[in-house]
Amino acid sequence: MIMDFGGRALDMGRCHVMGILNVTPDSFSDGGRFNRPDIALMHAREMVAQGAAFVDVGGESTRPGAAPVSLQVELDRVCPVVELIARELDVVVSVDTSTPEVMIETAKLGAGLINDVRALGRDGAVEAAVASGLPVCLMHMQGQPTDMQDRPQYQSVMREVSAFLMDRVRVVEAAGLPAEKILLDPGFGFGKTLEHNLQLLAVLDRLKVLGYPLFVGASRKSMLGQITGRDVNERLPAGLAVATIAALKGASILRVHDVWETVDAVKVVSAMEGVGQ
Repeated sequence: MIMDFGGRALDMGRCHVMGILNVTPDSFSDGGRFNRPDIALMHAREMVAQGAAFVDVGGESTRPGAAPVSLQVELDRVCPVVELIARELDVVVSVDTSTPEVMIETAKLGAGLINDVRALGRDGAVEAAVASGLPVCLMHMQGQPTDMQDRPQYQSVMREVSAFLMDRVRVVEAAGLPAEKILLDPGFGFGKTLEHNLQLLAVLDRLKVLGYPLFVGASRKSMLGQITGRDVNERLPAGLAVATIAALKGASILRVHDVWETVDAVKVVSAMEGVGQ
């Protein structure tokens, strides 16, 4: 399946790597490191050189317990960086936002993908996404960042995640977003215990039958720390394990902090899949 990301066509039958670029002071891993547009561009350039097909720019932290930011703050953080990267680099600029005004403004500045952890749940987000003309990634989250990890509960995590995502698909398609512009993210770490996350990972390929490209983001997350006992900046090997499993199970996009390492892992998966049986 070929998907058009604001003029850049990519084959979603392959696994692509997305580099994370948080322009926030409080993101859980790299908060405060890339707040200036020139520094953000340098990091984006480095990730593209390492093989990133996407750079995901976020101006509002969604770590557990994070509070929302004002519209103007998010616009001021995100818009200059999106415009600079879109102008200077040959890469799809993804915007990690739930805010309708940010979706519209960044689409004008050259963004190629809307990555919304709230699955276009904010007032006006569905309409803004449709108006932008861009593909959208819809993510599952139980609760909100302020409370999502308090007491997440499911009868069947895969069944409930699938049902939620398909409900959102029906809503956005009814509003005019074509099916070929939709990606789905099960939302590792968003309102889920370690057991929930592992259950999702084990049967991730079941989401493929829904018919939409899969997006996976587990890089450096607390689930990896719970398994390994490692600090946030020591979770690369665990993250590569999850990335490799996700690629084997059909993920189209892996959202990561560590780009070249993940690109190499994906190359091994692709080489194996390319060998005749």
